[in-house]
Amino acid sequence: MNNLSVDHLIGIKDLTREDIEIIFQTADSFKQVIQRPIKKVPSLRDITIANLFFENSTRTRLSFELAEKRLSADVVNFSAASSSVKKGETLVDTVNNILSMKVDMVVMRHPNPGAAKFLSERVDAKIVNAGDGTHEHPTQALLDSYSIREKLGTVEGKKVVIVGDILHSRVALSNIYALQKLGAEVMVCGPTTLIPRYIHELGVKVEHNLRKALEWCDVANMLRIQLERQDIQFFPSLREYSMLFGLDKNLLDSLDKEIVVMHPGPINRGVEITSDVADSKQSIILHQVENGVAVRMAVIYLLASKIER
Repeated sequence: MNNLSVDHLIGIKDLTREDIEIIFQTADSFKQVIQRPIKKVPSLRDITIANLFFENSTRTRLSFELAEKRLSADVVNFSAASSSVKKGETLVDTVNNILSMKVDMVVMRHPNPGAAKFLSERVDAKIVNAGDGTHEHPTQALLDSYSIREKLGTVEGKKVVIVGDILHSRVALSNIYALQKLGAEVMVCGPTTLIPRYIHELGVKVEHNLRKALEWCDVANMLRIQLERQDIQFFPSLREYSMLFGLDKNLLDSLDKEIVVMHPGPINRGVEITSDVADSKQSIILHQVENGVAVRMAVIYLLASKIER
């Protein structure tokens, strides 16, 4: 079996194109598994995985938990809101206490950028980054690229625009890395205040007119406005943002081609995307959710194969 070049999944930046292809090929196999009447395989029967979520999450946490259980791993769920972290315990102490219970892998979401890397250098377990602040969200980028590959046959040569709050989005950065490694062209689109100043240094195009961006692209990935990460106002109002950067059915239908519409969720319906677009045949949003389980199964399985017995 092909092995990944990394021992942890901290970010897409650390992966090679070959790593991504291995993950996708493994996900293809697991996608067949989750279509069966019995959706489990005994691959990780002797592995214990702890899910540590220091930030709120619904889809990512459930997706990881389902992926782990489909592989027959033992699963421990940890929520920071009801833990000793509230009493002042450090991250390393928290994790080491969990690892002393013989945990092999940690899936962690944390509000601080670099938390997953910090942990990987200090504890004896495989670390999967489920999102660290505004830095990276590697499994989301993998499932997004996997979904494009499934829909269009390949990512190579495709034009993908990422629309919205690029400044605060860990999904955007991971997607840029993944798409470029797979040979896609990437553009970002949004208000000037929500586009990082040096983003062009990553080799992406920048556009502030949504119609022009949509006319250019094959795929539009619509991001939500991350109000929880914004300490100042970056645009006058959600209504004004929606008028300029929201995707509705009229705009979609007025294009001279059919584009694929994506969204990493959760959707703010009526802000970045209207319900009739989210539920249209051009949308692959629910496919992304389904593919998330297969891709996360692949990542966990491949990293678990590196655990020393």
